[in-house]
Amino acid sequence: MDLSLKLRSSPSSFSLTCRKFHSPINHPLRHQLPIVPPPSLKLKPRTFLTASGNRQLTVMAKLSKSLEGVSQELNLIASQNLDHAPARRRVRSAFTQVQQQLHHPLLKLAPAGIKTEEWYERNSSGLELFVKSWRPSSGIKIKGAVFFCHGYGDTCTFFFEGIAKRIAAAGYIVYALDHPGFGLSEGLHGYIPSFDGLVDNIIERYARIKGRPELKGLPCFLLGQSMGGAVALKVHLKEPQAWDGIVLVAPMCRIAEDVKPPPPILKTLILLSRVMPKAKLLPQRDLAELGFRDLKSRKTAEYNVICYSDRMRLKTAVELLKATEDIEAKLDKVSSPLLILHGAADKVTDPLVSQFLYQKASSNDKTLKLYEGGYHSILEGEPEDRILAIFDDITTWLDSHCSTT
Repeated sequence: MDLSLKLRSSPSSFSLTCRKFHSPINHPLRHQLPIVPPPSLKLKPRTFLTASGNRQLTVMAKLSKSLEGVSQELNLIASQNLDHAPARRRVRSAFTQVQQQLHHPLLKLAPAGIKTEEWYERNSSGLELFVKSWRPSSGIKIKGAVFFCHGYGDTCTFFFEGIAKRIAAAGYIVYALDHPGFGLSEGLHGYIPSFDGLVDNIIERYARIKGRPELKGLPCFLLGQSMGGAVALKVHLKEPQAWDGIVLVAPMCRIAEDVKPPPPILKTLILLSRVMPKAKLLPQRDLAELGFRDLKSRKTAEYNVICYSDRMRLKTAVELLKATEDIEAKLDKVSSPLLILHGAADKVTDPLVSQFLYQKASSNDKTLKLYEGGYHSILEGEPEDRILAIFDDITTWLDSHCSTT
């Protein structure tokens, strides 16, 4: 069952602005959930000598438990330090066969015949980024293109492979990239020196892809999940006419007042982030059970071994907070056709925030769907019938907006 709200004529005058949210959730400084968390980690400090002769403390990640069904060698590979892209790429390569054999609706029911291509390209900052595309099988008419923005700690590989194939099977070319510092892209793992940098990177890279001859005349849509929803909204706010519609899944776009850090603490965090921006000082909870309602899917998530689930870095936390504050102040400027999907029982990003976005956005074409009992990862962590129903909602909305573009 889902609870749906739809507006095609004029924006609602109802406002949640004065409503106090009494939820212990939706705060990047208090809860940080990668969409697909790996097994819990223990940190083992080791001291090395630098070239100058000074001692440097490095924290090495170690798996606190072994992954079931894989060799000791693979467990050892998975336990290495993933701060830098070469290590993450080696781990991904080593686990490719294992991941293909996992039993999950997105993986076992992935449509056949989808054409995939992956490559690396450098952005204007000189970082090498991982990019991938999924195309419908031969004979299927291409209706449009969907460009994905993944969430905090996540990657456009693993679960998104199944997501992309299902959208491609409906007649859409899907493009995705790993944000700098995440997945297979270069950059310090889990480090966001500038949220606007993530946004500008998406604008830059996807503009190049949209300029390809095969996409000429096709409607193009943004798909953002969790933190990626915030990225997608800021992309739209910077370029209001660049996209034909936006699909947001459990978006991170507002901080509830009752969980926002008190001004003195926030000021301290900001000051510390300037001195030691890469430090991992913020506490990290294992929130896998809050993200995945289906127990088997929660277990499968452990095999996404390249996601980031360590303590959040100081600068990253401050940037996420600043980004949501900026978005909240500009929600009335969101004018794109909008589909917002959220689990009604989400304890990571508050579904009330999606209702707030729905009410504030100035778009005359907006739809909100709240899925009863749904957790945060509604595309990956729900029972199979719910996952398939959500994809039907996405493709139906996309189809309706292709016929009107």
